[in-house]
Amino acid sequence: MRMTLTRWLGVGVVIILATGFTVLSPSMTAQVAADADDIAGTVRGAAGPEAGVWVIAETTDLGTRFRKIVVTDDAGRYVVPDLPQAAYSVWVRGYGLKDSAPVAGSPGTPLDLRVATAASPMEAAQVYPANYWYSLVEVPPASAFPGTGDGGNGISTNMRTQAQWVDGLKQGCQLCHQLGNQATREILNPSEFDSTEAAWEHRVQAGQRGAMMSGVLRQFGQERVVSMYAEWTDRIMAGEVPPAPPRPQGRERDVVLTMWEWGGPTGYIHDEVASDKRNPRVNADGPIYGVEFASDRLVWVDPKTNETHQIKVPVRDTPGEGDFTSYIAKEMPKPSMYWGEEVIWDNPGNPHNPMMDGQGRVWMTHQIRGPGNPAWCQEGSSNPYAQHYPLRRADRHVAVYDPATEEVDLIDTCFNTHHLQFGHEDRERLYLSSVGPVIGWLDVEVYEETGDEQAAQGWCPIIVDTNGDGKIGDWVGRAEALDPTKDKELGSGWYGIVPDPTEDHVVWAASGGVPGQIVRLQIGDSPPETCIAEYYQPPFDNANAPIQGYSPRGIDITTDGIIWTALSGSGHMASFDRSKCAVLNGPTATGQHCPEGWSLFATPGPQMKGVTDHGSADFHYYSWVDQHDTLGLGPNIPIATGSTSDSLLAFLPDEERYVVMRVPYPLGFYSRGMDGRIDDPDAGWKGRAVWADYGTNAVWHNEGGKGTQGNLVKFQMRPNPLAH
Repeated sequence: MRMTLTRWLGVGVVIILATGFTVLSPSMTAQVAADADDIAGTVRGAAGPEAGVWVIAETTDLGTRFRKIVVTDDAGRYVVPDLPQAAYSVWVRGYGLKDSAPVAGSPGTPLDLRVATAASPMEAAQVYPANYWYSLVEVPPASAFPGTGDGGNGISTNMRTQAQWVDGLKQGCQLCHQLGNQATREILNPSEFDSTEAAWEHRVQAGQRGAMMSGVLRQFGQERVVSMYAEWTDRIMAGEVPPAPPRPQGRERDVVLTMWEWGGPTGYIHDEVASDKRNPRVNADGPIYGVEFASDRLVWVDPKTNETHQIKVPVRDTPGEGDFTSYIAKEMPKPSMYWGEEVIWDNPGNPHNPMMDGQGRVWMTHQIRGPGNPAWCQEGSSNPYAQHYPLRRADRHVAVYDPATEEVDLIDTCFNTHHLQFGHEDRERLYLSSVGPVIGWLDVEVYEETGDEQAAQGWCPIIVDTNGDGKIGDWVGRAEALDPTKDKELGSGWYGIVPDPTEDHVVWAASGGVPGQIVRLQIGDSPPETCIAEYYQPPFDNANAPIQGYSPRGIDITTDGIIWTALSGSGHMASFDRSKCAVLNGPTATGQHCPEGWSLFATPGPQMKGVTDHGSADFHYYSWVDQHDTLGLGPNIPIATGSTSDSLLAFLPDEERYVVMRVPYPLGFYSRGMDGRIDDPDAGWKGRAVWADYGTNAVWHNEGGKGTQGNLVKFQMRPNPLAH
């Protein structure tokens, strides 16, 4: 695309290239032409133009707070494109710099900006991503494991390896929010406590999740893990700073971020959906939907009007005691430091992961009743699935919102639900993970034709053909020893899920832990009898694998059948190619039998102190494959959430390198997922985007503190940093 540029002002040589780009001598000051809906100019610091820094334009003149953020090029030039007409505050943030003072700007008016160098390393570090601060945590050495308990080194005897400790910190703490942001790395009210340990003891008991947090820490040995965090905080408050992150380079400077506030000051919008995973043209130019976990709402932003909306997602019966939400107590061990004893979460349904079908309807996992299952799900039922594998409880079920009617339909399931994805069969099928021993599905057209919840659903446990006869017969349970005459149930806690686009009735799932596991479930033509599974673990403590990793959570697949999963514990993006496996079933097919199928690529950023093997300080809540090139980096690009690094991490397999798409403001971008959409395939970069949101439990931990809101974030990749 040819650029439109003003006459460059200053003393020096100007060369106008045929492409429309301008090469400047380093001493020159320049202004970049702005279209009527752009703000453009140059950023200069004490030493001249500042490359690879962010220019932030924000306004409150629209239906919700609106921001657009771009990165400067090698000459410090920037273009903030396609701004709605409004009055903007414009300012600069960059590593090594002090945030510039906001100045007024308006679309169509050139705006050069000045920025100062940070006065000290500590001042510079205030805008570093949380994972850089979290990398200062010093975990117990590998020699401290297995733990010897309260009478020994204080580490729980259940902690067998350093990898389990690192993974426990992630799945138990970073699972819910960032660690390393200012709200967690410092003690904000130290005068109220006798010691840093006492402050941390209070912190992990405060608020509606206090009982949950303190329960998690007991799994480590609470005194030992509190001591670790207190020592980390003491060093930081005494002046220790982390290593500096690199400024954006290469394609990272082409990223355009557009942001809309949504959800309110206590909102916990778990994740979002923009389109149908199978066809990214569905819902073109339409609203982006998110599930607001804290108050049982479906929320959305209309990008055309810059307005937000919401509806309440109902339940059939108020869930009773012992349900999925029992850990979000209305009574708390200690009052919240932010909200006191105010109950800010009231969510009997706790709607989770949304997904869109080909009609633009939004499907959610959602608790519609108490957890005790009806009789037809349980042992003694005539239901063939219950006879095959009875289920006593389900803490979440299914809800669907139809924008055309503005109505919500509730669908009961015997199996627990968590994540969901639509399959590729001729008849619409919705697959659901259970965070339990089964994978379930709903035949949508059967449900629509009959209204019969029981007839429309099915589920299967994960039974592997370990006796090698090519089918599933009698099996032994997960806790039982392998029997060469029988098959074997393997794995549980199935979390991420994705149907295989290359085969009907095949679905893959992932479950975290050390080493964790993925599974391929072939459902067949006559389930449950035809269900047959294959079970694979990332290479861990495996002499046949040069790189070890652990804890897959999110899982996705390329259009040609290659699995990608972010290993949240060890900090890798991992691919798995089943076609490389020499063994698929039989008595050795119990996890570590196909290291040759795996390729592991360490994610960028530092790791925690004292970790002997790879243990990134970042956390990858989920991962996603951009099958249809909705971002602009190419088809089938895997992307991990940098949930503690304020980023999305796009991996380019052919180059084996990452493009870090950082969200620099407000600090605290913690994404649980993403979705892509193509609004106009003929509009170049402007017609496509990937969408994500601030999915932290504690939005008040973000930059801005109590009263701030989360944001929906639109990621676009333009061809160069000055493209209009």
